[in-house]
Amino acid sequence: MLSPPSSSQRSHGFALVAVLWLIAVLGMATMVALRVISFDMELTTAKVHGSRARNIAEIGIAVGCNPVVKRADPILHHVDTAAGGGYDVKIMAEGGRFNINTILLRNDTSLLRDLFIGWGLDLDTAQGITACLADWIDADDDVSLNGAEKEWYESQGRINQPFNRPFYNIDEMRLVRGMDLVEAARPDWRNWFTVWSSGGLDLNEAPAELIAAAANVSIELAALIPQAVCGSDGIRDTDDDIPFKDVNTALALLGLDVNSRPDLAQRFSVNDTTTRIESIGTAGAAKRRITVIVRNRTGQPALLERFEEIIP
Repeated sequence: MLSPPSSSQRSHGFALVAVLWLIAVLGMATMVALRVISFDMELTTAKVHGSRARNIAEIGIAVGCNPVVKRADPILHHVDTAAGGGYDVKIMAEGGRFNINTILLRNDTSLLRDLFIGWGLDLDTAQGITACLADWIDADDDVSLNGAEKEWYESQGRINQPFNRPFYNIDEMRLVRGMDLVEAARPDWRNWFTVWSSGGLDLNEAPAELIAAAANVSIELAALIPQAVCGSDGIRDTDDDIPFKDVNTALALLGLDVNSRPDLAQRFSVNDTTTRIESIGTAGAAKRRITVIVRNRTGQPALLERFEEIIP
């Protein structure tokens, strides 16, 4: 018959259990510490890469702002495989977008109405949003037909709106009543507008889709203008490019007489001097985009706007 364990044996057993528990706790603490250290290292690495990506993007901006650099210059694209980074720069004419302030100040509401209808909105909704855009920038509190002024925005809990001045940036347009419907119908609507161009849509830079909307012609017909600008090789920014020197010559390709349709002719321009420069810097897994908008890039440049973004 086995004898019961002595008090000494019981003490040794409890001590062993305590040691095992202590080892387990220390193991868990070690794992937690390692995970915290790993997280801190990843965070530090991300910050370092993010800072480096931003610096690389700055280099790209400096290259793009150089007036001797052309839009198709290979120097705008640089990859450093050894360092795991590089920059990619795009130089674009801002005049190839609709200037929303110019449209509204000229009271060319039919252009916006037709644009919204083309994006899938019904006539009443398109007219209402156009009226709300006009009310946002005018200096009075008189409500346009189907528009919105101070009273409507206050009913939505929004104080000191509308701003009763031209838009300072495109994102302000999102504050206008009804623009959520535009965004739902056309998520990329921002690519159609600017506040920085000199005025009319630049026929030497605008894509066929925008020219067609402004000239009330088919996209196929409007495509004749970009094709003519590209020259015989059909490629933009090459030596055989033939940019238009005046609006009349360009619109004549579309069969439009500017004398009989001055309302359409005023929507266009040529050789706008406003330029958008986008530079994406990459370092490791981090990406940063810097965008600047410059006027007279090849002369006496003036910085109009600059903003930075983190690219996921």
